[in-house]
Amino acid sequence: MQTPISIQDKKSFIQWFLNHYQLKKRESVWILNYLVNHDDLLKHVHFVRDAKFCPRGIIMTSHCSKEVPFRFYKNQLVTTDAEKSFHDIRLNQNEDLYLQLNFKNANQNSFYVAVLEENPYIPDEYFITKKDQDMAKQLLEKSLYDFRRDSLIKEIDRALDTSDQEKFMKLSEQLNELEKTKTETACS
Repeated sequence: MQTPISIQDKKSFIQWFLNHYQLKKRESVWILNYLVNHDDLLKHVHFVRDAKFCPRGIIMTSHCSKEVPFRFYKNQLVTTDAEKSFHDIRLNQNEDLYLQLNFKNANQNSFYVAVLEENPYIPDEYFITKKDQDMAKQLLEKSLYDFRRDSLIKEIDRALDTSDQEKFMKLSEQLNELEKTKTETACS
């Protein structure tokens, strides 16, 4: 279980963020300033990654990031209208609000990481497991091997058709080396 982030830490982070980044939508600044000035509301704010999965989430983006400028998610509905989301925040102050901020190097920013909470709404299948990664890597390696092998065999056949012994020997050596590498990789 993660330790709750204090209201003061959230306030300090938002103020720091507003002083260091310019948001793509000016309404985003209004919303963040509104949150800073309402402690009762701020206690329900959670900074997360992938806010799109949350029952009530906002994504705000600074000019230094390529992501969408603004998105508000509420129960599978999405809007880019910041004013509608502002009204929803004002009217539902006791509901949790999940906030994702996109800015340059956000994942490496110690101020952001300090207030970031684990998103409880990310689906299990959203993350690729190590086993899935290994299987994908093996499939890719096999596909590359098969492609190289087939290409070399076609070139060897052409060398035989044209009686180019030098090319045949060179390509045969490459094929043997490829198969040797495949065998060594399979044994390790």
